[in-house]
Amino acid sequence: MRIVVKIGTSSLCGDDGRLMDARVENLARQIAWTRKQHHELIVVSSGAVGAGIGHTGKRPTNVIEKQALAAIGQTYLMQAYQRHLPDISLAQILLTRQDLEHPARRANSANTIQRLLEWGALPIVNENDTVAHEEIRIGDNDTLAARVAGLIQADLLILLSDVDGLYTEDPRQDPDAQHIATVPWVSAELLNRHTASKGPWGTGGMHTKLLAARIAQEHGIPTILADSSTYGILQHLIQGDPMRATYFLSQPENS
Repeated sequence: MRIVVKIGTSSLCGDDGRLMDARVENLARQIAWTRKQHHELIVVSSGAVGAGIGHTGKRPTNVIEKQALAAIGQTYLMQAYQRHLPDISLAQILLTRQDLEHPARRANSANTIQRLLEWGALPIVNENDTVAHEEIRIGDNDTLAARVAGLIQADLLILLSDVDGLYTEDPRQDPDAQHIATVPWVSAELLNRHTASKGPWGTGGMHTKLLAARIAQEHGIPTILADSSTYGILQHLIQGDPMRATYFLSQPENS
C-alpha cells in the first residue's frame, strides 16, 4: 500500500514552538514499523520553523524571518529524523505550487518520488518556504499532503495532528460537541461550517484538513484524521484497528 502521512507542527513541536526530539523519535519508530510491513511511505512533515527556533532562539515576527528560520530549521529537522531512522535513506523534497501545477515540473516531481520509492528511500516533503511567495505558495502542509497523494496515486492519506478527528463544533469551546467518525463526502456546507482557525504555530486548522480530505476524495483516495499523540496511532490505523479518528471515504460525489 502506498501511504502519504502528514505530520503537523503540533505533532512535533511543543507549546513554545520548539521541535521536541521525543516526539520525532516516537513518530520515527512508527515510520520504521510501517516500512517493515512493506508499505511505500511518503512523509509530509512540518516542523522546520520550530527546529529553527530551537537552534537560534529567535522568534519570527514577519514572513521573511519565518522563511529564514525554516531555511535553518530544515537541516536540523532532517537530522532529527535521520538520527532516529539510522538505517533508512532519507530524501528531502521541497516543493512549491508550480512544481505541482506546471505539467513538466509536476511530471518531474512524480518521477523523482517514484524513483526514490523504488530505491527504498523515504521521501520527506515540505513546502519550499525559503523561496515561496504568495503567488507560488501551496499554503499549508495539509493541502500539500493531499496534492502529493494525488500526484503519486497514493492508496491512503493520513493526517496526524493534535485532534482525534472532526467534531460537530470546536470541542475546545463547546463541551457538547460530538465526534464524527465517518464523512462520506466533504461538502461545501461542511467546509463553510468550520472556519480556518489554527494553533499558534501551525498554518492551518480544521478547515484546511477538510480541504485536504476533499482534494484526496477528488482523486479517489481515502483520508484519516487522527491524533498523533495516541500510542502507536500509525500502526493501529494501517492495521485497521478500531481507533477514535475521522475517516473520509474515497468515493467522489454522487458516485
